[in-house]
Amino acid sequence: MGAKGSARDGGTGGGTGGGLLVAGTTSDAGKSVVTAGICRWLARKGISVAPFKAQNMSLNSFVTRDGAEIGRAQAMQAAAARVEPSALMNPVLLKPGSDRTSQVVLMGRAVGEMSAKGYFGNHRSGVYGRREDLLEPVVACLEELRRTHDAVVCEGAGSPAEINLRRNDIVNMGLARAARLPVLVVGDIDRGGVFASLFGTTALLAEEDQALLAGYLVNKFRGDVSLLEPGLEMLRKLTGRSTYGVLPFQHGLGIDEEDGLRVSLRGTVRESEVTAPYGADVLRVAVLPVPLMSNFTDVDALAAEPGVVVRFCDRPEELSDADLVVVPGTRGTVRALEWLRARGLADALARRAAEGRPVLGICGGYQVLGERIEDDVESRAGTVEALGLLPLRVRFAREKTLARPEGTALGEPVEGYEIHHGVADVRGGEPFLGDGCRVGSVWGTHWHGSLESDAFRRAFLRRVAADAGRAFVPAPETSFAALREEQLDRLGDLVEEHADTAALLRLIEEGAPEGLPFVGPGAPL
Repeated sequence: MGAKGSARDGGTGGGTGGGLLVAGTTSDAGKSVVTAGICRWLARKGISVAPFKAQNMSLNSFVTRDGAEIGRAQAMQAAAARVEPSALMNPVLLKPGSDRTSQVVLMGRAVGEMSAKGYFGNHRSGVYGRREDLLEPVVACLEELRRTHDAVVCEGAGSPAEINLRRNDIVNMGLARAARLPVLVVGDIDRGGVFASLFGTTALLAEEDQALLAGYLVNKFRGDVSLLEPGLEMLRKLTGRSTYGVLPFQHGLGIDEEDGLRVSLRGTVRESEVTAPYGADVLRVAVLPVPLMSNFTDVDALAAEPGVVVRFCDRPEELSDADLVVVPGTRGTVRALEWLRARGLADALARRAAEGRPVLGICGGYQVLGERIEDDVESRAGTVEALGLLPLRVRFAREKTLARPEGTALGEPVEGYEIHHGVADVRGGEPFLGDGCRVGSVWGTHWHGSLESDAFRRAFLRRVAADAGRAFVPAPETSFAALREEQLDRLGDLVEEHADTAALLRLIEEGAPEGLPFVGPGAPL
């Protein structure tokens, strides 16, 4: 690769870069990990590569340099590809506000709320929603990336065999058909039933879709691969498609997740063992899993510190031995406030503040610590009294603030990113990170990602340890950026060491093999 004319033209858009769609038998099968791993493997080979996800449903988002909001998983994949993240890489982002509605972010800008029925369309009535209308601009974004990169590795969503949604699909086989992308289906063998899932996914696709389904990749395998090989051979005979690799199970890969309506507690923060503290004491951090929690990846940088124990807690008694309580961001600030009160956590936070014990609120978590919230945008609840722990009043604006601020705090350089509708009116306290403030041991800021700034994180943890009376000392050499690079290299290693990379490269350059057999019964479009 490297010569952009070496790949097939990209269907409707006429692009020339190679491409691949990584689909999965289910949500959380490992599509994000595999996409990132392929991106890092190609980047290490000197191939210009970009990630792409047509439509993402996630409450974990990121702000690009030019002020566009995209899924954090695509920002992580861009880091794996060693390129700057762009709105082109995630043209449609859905941010759930309930089980039935989501905010639609198009090309990095929120364009309004939409119900699931309105977005996915109503097949029986013959009326289709906005999703169908988005296929053309989505393909245009993909083809722009293909024109400027040797390869684009696309990530699907959910399963490509969701036959109730196929007619207006823009992220799985609909995208593959429009852009003539070969498709690799990932199956999670740790869940069980991987052969049935891979075969069933294939057999539920229409014949035209199956023509692009090139093969499979097994993820999260434990044990001796030779024991799996007879099954892989039978799968090949049944479907006429090869398995491109078997990736072993690995704990604590630590990539940014993209959960929508639920919180997965399976990242580095939740799995990795706490390393020995640099000083005499550990530091215990409790994170409150508020409803519609967003950007909980903010606390990953705390967990990267030797001797910092991070856990999610939802009961007041669990906060008793915490040295720091973090109230994270949320897509539902008023709903989170109600949840804190209903569970007795609001009173627990008030007691901590009165006792001078540290609390940190980030974005929506900062807003609930204030005095009052005026929300006619997100919850439409009007004026709501908040917890009163910070001299802050918040008014929700219809236009979302998207920014990449930089500054100095606690004597150290710090940078972050902002994603919020709430406008802060700070009426006292000590300034902290932009429009944030601090009173005693209670801190609040709209800045996500600030704890990834190493010197600032260490300074903040020293203040927390002093207030908590802990003999905790931050390790002087911990680099969150270096740790993230190590994790991305581990993903690249997984692909390089356990996939058939020669066959994978041919697939990206040349497209799906001709003459792939049809596996019945298929599903009509």
